[in-house]
Amino acid sequence: MSILKSKIDIRSLTLEQLQHHLVSMGEKAFRAKQIYAWLWQRSCVDFEGMSNLSKSLRDKLHETFAIHAVAVRNEQRSSDRTVKSSFVLYDANIIEGVLIPAPDRMTACVSSQVGCSLTCKFCATGYMDRKRNLNADEIYDQVVLIGRQAQDYYGQPLTNIVYMGMGEPLLNYSNVLKSIERITAPDGLNMAAKRITVSTAGIAKMIKKLGDDQVRFNLALSLHAANDAKRNEIMPINEQNSLHALAEALKYYYAKTKNPVTYEYIVFNDVNDGLSDAAELVAFCKHLPCKVNIIEYNPIAFADFENAAVDKIDRFADYLRQRGIITNVRRSRGKDIDAACGQLAIKENAVTTT
Repeated sequence: MSILKSKIDIRSLTLEQLQHHLVSMGEKAFRAKQIYAWLWQRSCVDFEGMSNLSKSLRDKLHETFAIHAVAVRNEQRSSDRTVKSSFVLYDANIIEGVLIPAPDRMTACVSSQVGCSLTCKFCATGYMDRKRNLNADEIYDQVVLIGRQAQDYYGQPLTNIVYMGMGEPLLNYSNVLKSIERITAPDGLNMAAKRITVSTAGIAKMIKKLGDDQVRFNLALSLHAANDAKRNEIMPINEQNSLHALAEALKYYYAKTKNPVTYEYIVFNDVNDGLSDAAELVAFCKHLPCKVNIIEYNPIAFADFENAAVDKIDRFADYLRQRGIITNVRRSRGKDIDAACGQLAIKENAVTTT
């Protein structure tokens, strides 16, 4: 019985590795730059589309390499113009991403893992098992596909990217950083690093590594409580990454990068919405330059959390602002679709397994 030779994921290769493969195939090394441009600048996912390559070379590429392209499986369009998509991967796993239009920006929210291992109590993805990390090209593809939606539906290019979808980006560190390198590279999508934000639930040692690597993109911490007891309850990761440990890691990160940090804070009704909670948040903000994004909650069926009333949210935000904290309130988007992180992917996975 013959064993089929598995194809090489071409987008997992560096330019130098691709050059080596091409030379071993009897091709000129300079062809690698042409192929790289098709893959990363033009986002081509079909060797036949690489029109400046000979037919014989395209045939060789097809025989030797694979492009594990991500595809849109389903779209939900909200009355507020938000577009949520489920994406199917080459191995049939499903993830999701969101296009978030605003008057001054077009933001892509992308996933970094299939599922998540962190079990945050308020997050739909936290109720899914983590199946695997996404490869860098699978993250890149989400940006490309959401960017096409921005152009097709609204005639505007993407301006921002947030790694706030399914998964914990810092538990897929190398692939996340490689995806950002390809997105920001002149021979990639050439987006500015300052237009990219990576959001973490809080892994102290990896925040320090970001500092050591002197990253240029923005960092956001999903805080949601500035009190260890409350944060332990809603985000079990806090038990191994206490607020003190996070504060020390963030100070280290800031000393290395000089990048201010954004704290994301969902205001849950009767959980973390009091002025005493706001006072604890003000104290935490004193560790380093930062701003706070207060986020309205999209409730999910798996959890008992509810969004705080608008007047409570506004009072909370005013308390922070009066004490010199730069504070933005992010109103809930996509209320008429499966907008909460993980909801659409859970639904799509249920369909594929029934």
